[in-house]
Amino acid sequence: MEYLPIFIDLKQQDCLVVGGGDIAARKAGLLLKAQAKVTIVAPKLASTTQKMVDNGEIEWLNARFVPEQLVAQRLVIAATDDESVNEQVHAAAKARNILVNVADSPGLCDFILASILDRSPIVIAVSSGGDSPILARNLRARLETLIPPGYSQLGQLVGRYREAVKNKFSKLSQRRRFWESVLEGPVADHMLAGREELAEKTLLEKLADPDSDALSQGEVYLVGAGPGDPELLTFKALRLMQQADVVFYDRLVSKEVLALVRKEAELVYVGKQRAWHAVRQEEINKLLLEHAKQGKRVLRLKGGDPFIFGRGGEEIETLADEKIPFQVVPGITAASGCASYAGIPLTHRDYAQSCVFVTGQLKDGELELNWPSLVQPRQTVVVYMGLAGLPQLSRQLQAHGMAADMPAALVQQGTTENQKVWLSTIAQLPALAEREQPVAPTLVIIGEVTKLHNNLAWFRSG
Repeated sequence: MEYLPIFIDLKQQDCLVVGGGDIAARKAGLLLKAQAKVTIVAPKLASTTQKMVDNGEIEWLNARFVPEQLVAQRLVIAATDDESVNEQVHAAAKARNILVNVADSPGLCDFILASILDRSPIVIAVSSGGDSPILARNLRARLETLIPPGYSQLGQLVGRYREAVKNKFSKLSQRRRFWESVLEGPVADHMLAGREELAEKTLLEKLADPDSDALSQGEVYLVGAGPGDPELLTFKALRLMQQADVVFYDRLVSKEVLALVRKEAELVYVGKQRAWHAVRQEEINKLLLEHAKQGKRVLRLKGGDPFIFGRGGEEIETLADEKIPFQVVPGITAASGCASYAGIPLTHRDYAQSCVFVTGQLKDGELELNWPSLVQPRQTVVVYMGLAGLPQLSRQLQAHGMAADMPAALVQQGTTENQKVWLSTIAQLPALAEREQPVAPTLVIIGEVTKLHNNLAWFRSG
């Protein structure tokens, strides 16, 4: 980060704005919203600034800037059209350790005035670090459409009952769960619909008779993280990621996806890779169970989809046997996500009418698959975890009747900035892998549809 986003309490604090034009008026207006005591220094004022003076909103010092005017100021903003004056303000403020902002000069700023979405007490600030204020404003405008004004009243309601809830529940985890049930249930629905009295009545009823067992009950969320691109997460996945107390994640969860987990959650790596397991599957099952029994909300975050070669079924079987509540959130599996980003339709009217997913993991050095079922006309075969067994895969498919020149592709780390796609034939695929040395995870796609990559590839990795 170029700047640390912070919110400063300026209530009744002296703040100075140097300049009397329209930009200075806008800066002064922001300070006024924060309830600061604002003084403007300028030899003359624009009509907008003059109006603020006439209304008694700000004080006007009819003078040119001198460093002595900074005495007792909390912060200062320079907003003149004279570059030398702005530089003088900056130097004087720095010499006195006073926070300073110079309009349209990021290099002379201790802080940036962000583009603000005001739903007080909820305030959202969007900043580009001074590089693109228009982009920041555009993003703020998008947020305006997503966050209705009713959130202001909802925030005020929560604030009024914060102490009451704190007194009702001694445990932080219970308080957090209570508030989440409020903010994701009928109380929030009533408030956002403008039914303020009903919202408060519902909150009071919930506070008077909370389901304490539910607030202490552990639960497991089995969530598919998709193939890597965080924008492919579902809304439900993101919501549960923000509720978790502890997160068990595997090797295929990208760092960008992991960054979206609740910041306070405990992160535990339980990844696996060929011939090496950080934590064995039986131990993972036990860890999920133990933490849920402690009353925690446990997030099991798995790359792709948890029910497609993700062993998710094994994990929730243990939970079901112990009567532990759980939810399963599907993710975009690697076959779908990586093929889409590689411009390879898994089915196509002219090339493939069916698609088969198989795992290429070796067992005792051998690849055991139903080979005849994979050698069918107008079919796409997608092989997960197939790099190690690629020579056997190529040899067996040809031995069971697949043409040596059947088109095939390798898709390395699909949907991410490290994505690479190589086209070949089933016969030449092992030699290609030996030459290019793709790294896991790499998907193998076999079928006529791979020929469409050159025309349909749209995603360009970094």
